[in-house]
Amino acid sequence: MNSMTLKKISIYTDGGSRGNPGNSAIGIIIIDSKKIIYKHGEYIGKATNNKAEYTALIKALKKASELFHEEVSCFSDSELMIKQLNGEYRVINPDIKKLFLEVKKLEENFERVTYFHVTRENKNIIIVDGIVNKVLDEVNMC
Repeated sequence: MNSMTLKKISIYTDGGSRGNPGNSAIGIIIIDSKKIIYKHGEYIGKATNNKAEYTALIKALKKASELFHEEVSCFSDSELMIKQLNGEYRVINPDIKKLFLEVKKLEENFERVTYFHVTRENKNIIIVDGIVNKVLDEVNMC
């Protein structure tokens, strides 16, 4: 893929925890226009839901920075994370603050990064939620 042809991509992320904290996983898709160009799911160990949500976004932004450096729109069903990143909520938890600062540092790799809260019913959130649950199901089977 020629990174010079990408002008704008969309990132959809989800993080989930069975137990809070508990076994946790992340799901990511990156979309160029209407096509998924990257899909990833990963077990991240024991974590809280919020840590899993931020970890998913961090992994996605790192991958996106390998692809191009222009405009990124990030979508998540985590209202807390999106409102924190948009400056509407303060970040109080010290562990989340570290992850928040890492996201802010990763923003420097792009010309523009925007964050949008979407509902769990969003078709792409359904995809990343499915990735998270598939990973967690596989972990629970071991």
